[in-house]
Amino acid sequence: MRRLSILSMVVLLIVAGCMSEATRRDKANKNLGSKRNPIKMYFVPSLEAGKVVASGEAIAKALQEETGYYFKVAVPTSYAAVIEALGSYKCDIAWLPTFAYVLAKEKYNADVKFITVRNGRTEYRGQFVARTDGEITALEDVAGKVVAYTDAASASGYIYPSAMLKEKGIEPSQTRFTGSHNSAILAVYSGTADVACTYWSPEDETGPRDAREKLLDTHPDIMEKVAPFAYTDWMPNDTVTFRKNMPQDLEANVISAIQRFADSEKGQKILQSLYDVDGLNPATDSDYDGVRKALKLMDLDPSKILD
Repeated sequence: MRRLSILSMVVLLIVAGCMSEATRRDKANKNLGSKRNPIKMYFVPSLEAGKVVASGEAIAKALQEETGYYFKVAVPTSYAAVIEALGSYKCDIAWLPTFAYVLAKEKYNADVKFITVRNGRTEYRGQFVARTDGEITALEDVAGKVVAYTDAASASGYIYPSAMLKEKGIEPSQTRFTGSHNSAILAVYSGTADVACTYWSPEDETGPRDAREKLLDTHPDIMEKVAPFAYTDWMPNDTVTFRKNMPQDLEANVISAIQRFADSEKGQKILQSLYDVDGLNPATDSDYDGVRKALKLMDLDPSKILD
């Protein structure tokens, strides 16, 4: 009898969990896109939050004009917060970096719709940078030094570079997360860290296209004072990701609107200002299988990286 009672309780808890999931889904989808329930579009804090919000608002305004739906923009304090918002139906669309998407897919079945394009490429690398007036010129020199990473869910700013150091048996004296690529670069520039790990893309006719570029307006000598000395393997670019269980008609309309926005001259200027993005290509989950393979080879468990 006691066993039956325990089994009944377990069944009731499972049913209650399913009902709770259905309730959250139905609440999130009710009149989604209306003024009372706008489409929530989140961005990660990879750059200065104010600038991300401004660019995000510009995207939201353009999409509202195109679709008639209302949008609300937010920049939470961490990549993990954006992922959790996708899973709890508090976020409908997220502009997620590479690894953050892989984790969101694994934990909450989020669905990638677009991959970003930079300089005609849909892949990028991570870089190790140090001050040019210092003595760090190779990975081996990182041993015993202070390393500034960006975020625990950043492929270029933590996952890949930390795995490289681990594989080579190189141990820094201290590591810390700065919260953004800009802040990691500035930690090296100011001398509070010896090494920083951030994103890197091939330079074009305008010059280098890496995390330092975003600091040129405030720190004109950043390219001379801070420079890369090592790079990670290539990885697929960041994403535009939708939560699970979006209303199909609304999802299709928004996807089309985002593509038209990315193809427009106005849209390209805004995307360039936001994440140095030249355009967006349709994407599928299989585009990120290489990241999963790399994580497996590195013996890293995606679900535990943000713990």
